[in-house]
Amino acid sequence: MNKTALEAAPDTSVASPDELELAQLIVATLNLEVAAAEINPITPLFREGLGLDSIDVLELALALSKTYGLQLRADDENNLKIFSSLRSLNQHIQQHRTKHS
Repeated sequence: MNKTALEAAPDTSVASPDELELAQLIVATLNLEVAAAEINPITPLFREGLGLDSIDVLELALALSKTYGLQLRADDENNLKIFSSLRSLNQHIQQHRTKHS
């Protein structure tokens, strides 16, 4: 790959405005000791990433419902994919939200 192609490729580690807004909600909801801007959008949310657990997800699902009008179900077979990273969670929210800020 030549230098021009590398320069044209988007930086996947930079959060979009929507992703940054979501990261701020996550940090505030879960009282995380990390700045929202420091969360890489492709880093896993569980275990080796942000280290969220199932209780965190329940709290986060409630906040997402209130903020975006989004209904997340505990028995949704896609939850692992939806909550795999900030980017995947944001994509799900943008596709299914009923409230717009």
